[in-house]
Amino acid sequence: MSPALGGWRPATAPAAFAAEDIAHVLQFVRHPVHVVREDTSGQLGLAMGGELVSAGGSDISLMGTLPPMYPEWLGGREFCEAHGIRFPYVTGAMANGIATPELVVAMADAGMLGFFGAGGLSYGQVERGLADIQERLAGRTGVAWGANLIHSPNEVSLEARVAELFIARGVRIVEASAFMKLTPAVVHYALSGLSTDPAGTIVRRNNVVAKISRPEVARMFMEPAPAALVSALQAAGKLTAREAELARYVPVAEDITVEADSGGHTDNRPLSALLSEIVLLRDNLAQQHNLGRRVRVGAGGGVSTPQSVAGAFAMGAAYVVTGSVNQSCVESGLSAQARGMLAKAGVADVMMAPASDMFEMGVNLQVLKRGSMFGPRAKKLYEWYAASPNLATVVAEHGPELEKILGLSVDEVWAETERYWADRDPAVLELASRDPKYQIALLFRWYLGKSSRWAIDGDPGRVLDYQIWCGPSMGAFNSWVAGSYLEPLEQRSADQVALNLLEGAAHITRAQQARACGVPVPASAFRYIPRPLSL
Repeated sequence: MSPALGGWRPATAPAAFAAEDIAHVLQFVRHPVHVVREDTSGQLGLAMGGELVSAGGSDISLMGTLPPMYPEWLGGREFCEAHGIRFPYVTGAMANGIATPELVVAMADAGMLGFFGAGGLSYGQVERGLADIQERLAGRTGVAWGANLIHSPNEVSLEARVAELFIARGVRIVEASAFMKLTPAVVHYALSGLSTDPAGTIVRRNNVVAKISRPEVARMFMEPAPAALVSALQAAGKLTAREAELARYVPVAEDITVEADSGGHTDNRPLSALLSEIVLLRDNLAQQHNLGRRVRVGAGGGVSTPQSVAGAFAMGAAYVVTGSVNQSCVESGLSAQARGMLAKAGVADVMMAPASDMFEMGVNLQVLKRGSMFGPRAKKLYEWYAASPNLATVVAEHGPELEKILGLSVDEVWAETERYWADRDPAVLELASRDPKYQIALLFRWYLGKSSRWAIDGDPGRVLDYQIWCGPSMGAFNSWVAGSYLEPLEQRSADQVALNLLEGAAHITRAQQARACGVPVPASAFRYIPRPLSL
């Protein structure tokens, strides 16, 4: 056993050696706590305050002191400093505007970072969303917020236009998601505005937070952009010669979010394995490229309870990202009906189903299974698509069942599809006229796209078709808040959810610190019950 630092004498409160008393002392996370030993029995306990006296001057010895524990200190200070935020906490961009301007502003008000859910929206909708956020934050300096740039292989021009809109509107942080390769759009945004300060240090105007779930994708973002891609952007007049030169010395993204088993697009990887892999890759690449700029690695997916937040930080995450739980919050773009369905979800009430934006590639996303038939129906549509050469074959073999799923006739759905793409991208219709299988995909994507909109709008006639992105973490969150202040939907504000997760993580981290010192910490000290909190 380590030698004592001296004797300890109480000022007002005695030392805690009983399990109940130890748990009580551990609640005071913002105060230093002493690890003490009762000399006669050798039992370890905790104490607050008091004074250090000479050895032998007390029958209680001071073994060490745990410093104050603040939620702000749980993650990487560099992340908070780089983005001007107080807490290492991010709300991810839930597509189709589910991560609303209200949610983004709520996070900014709380000293956290929120991303607007621009993915899946039209150019005009993205433009209006950005204007709304900027109007709400007008006149305020030093507040951080961002928006989502989603990889859109079927709408390359829209991806490029949205990236250029972010540059033009001064969106300083972008969450890049669902990328399988680097595209001109994301590289253009990342490198635009690169400069140096008087000391010669490279300064970034735009910051990319890349959400990844595979090492090969993480590598692309953690390395400098490919020279050929940079040269092409320079030749097109999108980058200056100076920006292209500086691009050699910076990674595309300086923040990498490791997305484990999550709602929406996911590879269902466990966080413990994936985070370790990406951190090791980060360190190896730093040595290989000698960039002098440390890439920060955060954790998302499965983060919905104090235990999971504390665990992510204990594994070295610089910040945490929440997703599914924010959909049930009052600022969410989801309808009250859909949010109520989320509030009833258990950890097993999810399944994988085809994704609308990458339907033809067979890409899946994770959705809520309980209360909705969207998952099984979407999977059936993909099976028909894969097995059929043209729409006529699908109709001949599955016509009645198909129209039951669609809720309209095939002709009605195709007419709506034509009107949609004629306005959004007429080239899509031209391709469909030449490729019968692509026509099937467009028709089926109507259902996949509409199902998300029905959940957002709360269409009472299509509840069984609601597409609600959700991971197992939603069930864990519901179990944690059951019977507490945060169980009612009307109490679930995004800032209160965030503050309670961070506060709970601080309590659990403090309890683990004491246990690592040999103190017999009771199991109750690892349970944190949500409560109203102030900033």
